Amino acid sequence: MFHKNTEKLESFIGANSTFRGDVETKGTLRVDGVIEGNIVSDWVILGESSHIKGDITSRGIVIGGRVDGNIKAKEIVEIKNKGQLHGEIFTSKLVIAEGGILEGRTRMQQHEESKVIEFQPMERSKQG
Repeated sequence: MFHKNTEKLESFIGANSTFRGDVETKGTLRVDGVIEGNIVSDWVILGESSHIKGDITSRGIVIGGRVDGNIKAKEIVEIKNKGQLHGEIFTSKLVIAEGGILEGRTRMQQHEESKVIEFQPMERSKQG
């Protein structure tokens, strides 16, 4: 799912819960219910029964449910086989499982360390 350095689960919104308003938290947020508002968290895991109506900003996002909004992830967005995203994605890595739905635009950005650096030949000093 995530890298070994994934933050521990800090916050949880259960399957029978509906939350209206913006959510901002540190660590990992797991959602199995409904959120009507924007999310800002280090990592976001959306279970199959989740439904987000708003934008998500995070380092990494796993979508198992439905998102109606835009996503900005610094590291990765993963759409599982039952996941649906209706909106734009801004990320450097995108994984979509067979059956996953993406309806919208995707903008991929490079990691700073993976950019190609072009070297210019050095001028030799003239002697003599």
